[in-house]
Amino acid sequence: MSEAHTAIAQPTISDFARTFRRIQAEIHKAIIGHEEAVEELLAALFAGGHVLIEGVPGTGKTTLVKTLGLALNLSFGRIQFTVDLMPADITGTRVILSAADGHREFSFQPGPIFCHILLGDEINRATPKTQSALLEAMAELQVTVGATTYPLAPPYFVMATLNPIEMEGTYPLPEAQLDRFLFKVRLAYPGEEELVRIITATTGPEASGVEPVFAAGEAAAKIESLKRLVREVLVAPQIEQYAARMVRATQPHNSRALGDLRNRVKIDAVDRYVSFGSSPRGALALIMGAKVRAMLDGRANVAYDDIDRLAHAALEHRIMLNYAAHSDNVDAAQIVDQVVRAIRATRA
Repeated sequence: MSEAHTAIAQPTISDFARTFRRIQAEIHKAIIGHEEAVEELLAALFAGGHVLIEGVPGTGKTTLVKTLGLALNLSFGRIQFTVDLMPADITGTRVILSAADGHREFSFQPGPIFCHILLGDEINRATPKTQSALLEAMAELQVTVGATTYPLAPPYFVMATLNPIEMEGTYPLPEAQLDRFLFKVRLAYPGEEELVRIITATTGPEASGVEPVFAAGEAAAKIESLKRLVREVLVAPQIEQYAARMVRATQPHNSRALGDLRNRVKIDAVDRYVSFGSSPRGALALIMGAKVRAMLDGRANVAYDDIDRLAHAALEHRIMLNYAAHSDNVDAAQIVDQVVRAIRATRA
């Protein structure tokens, strides 16, 4: 254990909330609006997951991720995904180097994936083979090249952006990879007042500087200690059952079973429009995100409302819609809305 790690005192719930809000404040020096998206992004970081960010061009996706890296004072890597990008361009590769005495040997040259915060810009522009190069790093904090496995230093946080309006020349992420992202965060168009503030802030003589929240060399250890604190938040059995019921309700035919069991539950849209519902990872995302929400409110236990507030971020990208949904203009957000309303009626 390093000296920097041992010198850090065990944080409290108030320490967590104060640090979280400080990071938020620094991010909003550069990002105007998107309050809910920024909160969900940070919730995923402290819950130990990764985030998929969707938004049309110009809504601040890349700026948001870069600003987070500055605020946290952690190493930052960026991958601009293109159709000709290869897996080795992400993970790194072995090259032959010549020493001064003429001796040659293989040496591993790490790729941009070796950092604390990784921005995968427009991930749906890369081929599935290249997209899958991120899977091992996201799930196991390691990268395997050839016969050698290289560990990644925690914290490791992947934020991948999606452009939803340009479909030509893109490759939709496989369902298995979508499931690896804890949350999917949407960046909407700014309102008129926010747009005026953006114009003022970006066309003036000087932009507001983002200051690091953590001192150099301490950021990684402090973030890891806050992540451990999140896991200590209590979850009552009925809250766990509530999250499990919500995830099962997104699965076709299970929603009918729920309706038979609890007369107050009717989720017809799931059986009609959903091909595949959320995996068990959806329940884990709900619980971990709810733990962060509880700590922000100064509580050491999760409430029903914490689960409800994270439902869209945790479940939308895990719901696979069928052709009927597309023809009837039904999206995953509408399905989650109906599921939350129905499951909320089952609270004891």
